Amino acid sequence: MKPIKILAFSGSTRNASLNVKLLNLAVAATLEHGAQVTHIDLRDFPLPIYDGDLEAESGVPDNAMILRELLFAHDGLLIASPEYNGSVTALLKNTLDWCSRPSNGLDGLAPFRGKAVGLMAASLSPFGGLRGIIDLRGIMVKLGATVLSEDVALPIAQNAFDADGAFVDVNVGKLVHQFTSNLIGLSTKLQSSIDASRVEP
Repeated sequence: MKPIKILAFSGSTRNASLNVKLLNLAVAATLEHGAQVTHIDLRDFPLPIYDGDLEAESGVPDNAMILRELLFAHDGLLIASPEYNGSVTALLKNTLDWCSRPSNGLDGLAPFRGKAVGLMAASLSPFGGLRGIIDLRGIMVKLGATVLSEDVALPIAQNAFDADGAFVDVNVGKLVHQFTSNLIGLSTKLQSSIDASRVEP
């Protein structure tokens, strides 16, 4: 069976972002499980704030089209995002809004349908960005993705990493390792189902 392909990105582009640190370690764990990972930085795909009039005038931006193609090319998504005011970041929401616009004769949800999604957050608070994860879970389900039942919410994250960017607590590392294994498992299950549906009777 072909290796599972995971697209990984953070809802934060801030320098020294705790969520980027968390994502880096999750990507490493995913690679250890034998999956292929494409790790992107959303700052490399700048997009205007979604505007229906702009879309009507100019169409879906090139960067959104590139991101849609990346979504199509992968079996699962690994997302780490901070919580802003109890929700997702404007960067992440805007990216998802543009990527879910119909284009090239395909409906807006096509890039997300059949995708497994693993959600993570790192936060300075004792709640670990959980409210943002809950909000993002609802968005991804609305987009037609299948979200892994468990998530990673890392509280007091400013104390979670050592000087080399590794987890201070080995148990957190074990949790992330299992989480990424489960994401690959869900991705495999969904892709097997999709492949089976394509087999002619």
